[in-house]
This record gives sequence, structure tokens and C-alpha cells, in this order.
Amino acid sequence: MAKGVIVLVVVIFFVAGLSFSAESPAYPAGIKNTNNKNVPLTPEEALQKITVPEGFAVTLFAGEPNVAQPISMSFDDRGRIWVAECYSFEHAGGPWRAANQQAWDRILIFEDNGDGRFKSRKVFMESIQNLTSILPGFGGIFACSTPNLVFIPQKADDTPAGPPEILLTGWNKGGIGHCVFNGLTWGPDGWIYGMQGIQGESQVGKPGSDERVKFNGGVWRYHPTKKIFEVVAEGTVNPWGLDFDEHGQGFFTNCVLGHLWHLIPGAHYQRMYGNDYTPNTYGQLKCCSDHVHYGGGPWEKSGTGKANEQAGGGHAHSGAMIYLGDNWPATYRNSIFMNNIHGHRVNNDVLERKGAGYTGKHAPDFMISSDPWFRGISLKYGPDGGVYVSNWSDTGECHGKTGIHRTSGQIFKIVYGTPKVPPANFDIAKHTDAELVALQLSRNDWFVRQARLNLQQRAAEGIDLTAAHKLLHDMFASNPDVTRKLRALWALQVSGGLDEKTLLEKLDHEDEHIRGWAIRFLAEDRKPSEATVKKWALLAAKDNSPMVRLFLAAALQRMPVEHRIEVAMGLAGWAQDADDAQIPLMIWYGIEPLVGSDLKAGARLLAGTKIPLLRQYIARRIASKK
Repeated sequence: MAKGVIVLVVVIFFVAGLSFSAESPAYPAGIKNTNNKNVPLTPEEALQKITVPEGFAVTLFAGEPNVAQPISMSFDDRGRIWVAECYSFEHAGGPWRAANQQAWDRILIFEDNGDGRFKSRKVFMESIQNLTSILPGFGGIFACSTPNLVFIPQKADDTPAGPPEILLTGWNKGGIGHCVFNGLTWGPDGWIYGMQGIQGESQVGKPGSDERVKFNGGVWRYHPTKKIFEVVAEGTVNPWGLDFDEHGQGFFTNCVLGHLWHLIPGAHYQRMYGNDYTPNTYGQLKCCSDHVHYGGGPWEKSGTGKANEQAGGGHAHSGAMIYLGDNWPATYRNSIFMNNIHGHRVNNDVLERKGAGYTGKHAPDFMISSDPWFRGISLKYGPDGGVYVSNWSDTGECHGKTGIHRTSGQIFKIVYGTPKVPPANFDIAKHTDAELVALQLSRNDWFVRQARLNLQQRAAEGIDLTAAHKLLHDMFASNPDVTRKLRALWALQVSGGLDEKTLLEKLDHEDEHIRGWAIRFLAEDRKPSEATVKKWALLAAKDNSPMVRLFLAAALQRMPVEHRIEVAMGLAGWAQDADDAQIPLMIWYGIEPLVGSDLKAGARLLAGTKIPLLRQYIARRIASKK
């Protein structure tokens, strides 16, 4: 056990026949366990194997037979927990094949009792295939159901209002390993973000359309009303977990080659093998942590031995949570937590600024289980600030070859002291526009995000939000806390309350995060105006913030190629960015098409850059054309 970790566990016993389920907890018909070598602990026994720091308490929120194979969790406006059960996972060599796949998977709804265990359980949907992630919003549930991203409309009685609508298809063609597409989460910009590993070759597009985006690993996003799909960043190995910090910076977790990655739009990240579909990238960004959780040796031995124990448990990670709730002590706020699959624990990294980006510093492992079957998959904080951790409960995932144990799984809840329980029957969707705006000031970001989503939904429904927009503009102007200004800015953006004039004004704001997000929003439609490009060129040459220069470098890829030269020249003139971990490569990704298509522009950049890597790559690209 990690030094200083103290057992403080609240044990809650209940007999399966006396569970709180309002429906039969029977498993889907036809499932069977192929991992019968050992017998897992009971949920109550598994609970007692967990240790957490002093002052925290752990409860068994739900366990088999009320939940099994919990692969994904999310919340709705009422604070209810939606859980995806994935019984269709086959084995390490080839799960989620297209043919002969059983439609076993289910979506469940749990309601918290306020004491750390569930008080009601509903089956929302069953007989869905290859379910890896779910996300409530816009009157239904978005779901990863390989090979499709689907939307399931929801009726008031928590039943589907119709069959799943296929939004995108073409994910993970052919037999794959564990690199399936996953991880649906709302970004502060109003897009749905997700991930996919490098073993999953995809050609993503709308059903019936010949227009396809080739994608073989990284982070993607989809807009719920514009119906647009984009690749955000490419690479890593098997990302599985994404969250955003208090400044809206994205971070995601991964298996192999580093566990923590700073999400930069347009980035190309290091891969275990192969290349993405963008030519002439030449170099790839690496993970942003200053350590690894893996002590060496064969992958199959990950999680065993003293070296792995001391490093953090092993190379495989799932789930990412940047804690922005209001229950845990302030020392944990804005740090990132992730499940270490083979290490049977939850790792914790502290996020610190470094150059244009961030670095992850290893903090003591937060939670450790001595149950050899513990396989944490997802973790989320809820409306009371408590954190829910799902346990796949098996030994045959990833590199294991012991088969699949489909009738096990738990969800645990971790709180500090006594959390403030929300009022009974609360529902964010019933708040007025003004109340949704006021929730942008909540210390618990769960309320902030749900309120922002509701503002976005109301805007999509055509509701007049003029008064709400005024309140948000006033909040931005009057609140001294930049994180609250950002919340106002994001809420305005997703609900249609920003225009180019306002965003151009924000480019002169004193805070680098505000300037950075103004850049990103001005680049949203990939058609920045002449006024925007001129302003960006001035910032590129004069802005002293490396973070702002990183935002500008990322924005290069969202400009017409012929308009990139002046912004690129400004960015290339900063000698102090030569050793930055992100800026040189991000500039290169933005200028490569320009250098490849315009010899004069390439020569100008070659002569004007003060960054050696750019000089090398520009010369290499020009030479490759001869």
C-alpha cells in the first residue's frame, strides 16, 4: 500500500434479494462467464479491500447483480447516474467484431439515495451492441455503439422514444483489440468529445454518405446541432479518459507511451507504431507528464513487482477526472485522477504550467484496492461533490487471456466528511434562464456544466436568451475571477451570445486564457475574417504569452492555407519558443501545407524563423519537392 494511505471504509451490506432495484436485476439472457478460473470477491468484500486517505469514506453504491461490466458512467440534469453495461466484450484478441456479435449490452439509470448507495434502478435500454460510452443531452442519450455513434431519444418515463438514430458510422472497421472508440464527454465549447485507439481503423461519416474522414487514433469531436464531425488530434496508443480543467484545457489519459496528454487541437502525438493520415508531420508531440506509472518488464507483467508498485501500478489507464467538485479538500482541486487498470488503484497527477502548456507531477496514489479483480474504468464527481468509481471486476482485460467474467462489477462512491446533498427531486432543466446563469458561479463544476448544457439546448430550441446573455456579459465584466469570466464566455458561445466584434475585443484582454479562447472561437468555422487574421498576425509577433502563441499555432490549421503566412511569420520569430515542447511542432503542422504549395512562402519562412526545428523541417519539405 502507498505510504500514508489509511483505511476508512463505510461498509454497506445488503442481500441481493433485498436490493433496492425496482426491476429484476437479472442479467441479459444468454450471457455466460468464460473466466471461471477464479471466483471474484463479493461486492461487499471488494469494498473492504479499498484504502483511501484519512478523512475519506467509501461506500458500495451498487454491485452485482444490480450492475455488471460497467464500462461508462454519466449524469443527467437530475443528478442520476447513467451506466453503460458492456457484456459484448469478447476477449483481448478481438472484442467488438462486426459479425456474430450478441446484442447483450444495456443502459441503466441509478438514483443516489444521499447515503452513498442507490435508491432506485431502471433499465433504460437493452439489446444494444458494442456499447462503450453514453452521454445524456438534447432530450436523449448519445452512445458509442460500434460501428455507430447513435442518439437514442428519451421519453418522460425513462424509456426510448424511438429506435437509435445513427449519427455517424464507420467506426472501428474489422476485428480490433481494445482500441475501440469511447469516452463521450461535453467540452466547454458545446461539442461532444471522444477518443479512439490506434488499432481501430475508421472511416467516419454520415449514414449513406460517401464523404468519409479517415481516422486511426486520437481525439475527435461532434457538434450536436451542426452535425459536424472533426478530428481534434491524432496519435497516442489507446486513449480512454478525457476531462477539462478550470481554464478549459483538455487532458486525456492513455495506455502505453505515457499516461497523460495535453489536448491541443491539431496536434499529432507520439504513437506506438505507424503513422496517421497527415503527410509530412516529421515529428510528434509527447506526453506531458514528467514521469510514468510503469516500472518496466513485459506488458503482461504490468501491475506486478516492486518497480511497478513504486511507479504507480502499470502502463494501462482508463478514465480521467479533473476534480472540480466542492466536497473533497482544496488540495485536490484541478488535479487529474485516473484509474490504473493493472495497478488496482487510482493515480493522481498535479497539473502545473510549463512553457506554453503543462506538465503532470506525480502525487501519491489516491485509492488502492488489494482486490486482484479490481479494474477501474471510469470516475466522475456528482452534484454533491462525491466521486463515483466503476469497477469492471475481471482479470481478462487488456493483455490477460483468462476469458471474460460477465456477471461481476461494482460502482463505489468516495466522499470527504459529510457532503451537501442536493434537494430532493431537483432538476437543472427546470431552472429559469437567470438561474442557469447564476449556476455558472457554483464552486461545483457539475452544476456549471449541466447549466451550460441547458442554455445550449434552449438556444437550439429557438428560445430567446437575450436577457440571459446580458447577465452573462455582466458576469464577465464584473467578476474578477478569470475562471468565472471563462465560464461566462463558454456559456455565451454555446448559446449564441458571442459575435466577432466581441471576440476581437477579447483578444486585447489582460488574461492569456481569455485571449486564447477568443482565438479558438474566432477559428471555429475555419473562415476567420480579414480583420481577425490581421489581429492574429499582430498577436503572433507581439504577445508575450507562450500559451497564446500556442493557441495561434493551433489556429493556423483552421485558416485557408493562403492566409497563414503573416501569422506564421510572427510565431516563427520567437527564439525563446525553440525549446518549447509544443509550439515548434504545432507551427510546423500549420505551415506544412503552405511550404508544400508555395515555394516563395517557404523561402520566406526559412529565412525568417528563429526556431531551429522549423528551419530544419522547412528545408526538408522544400527539398522533398525537387
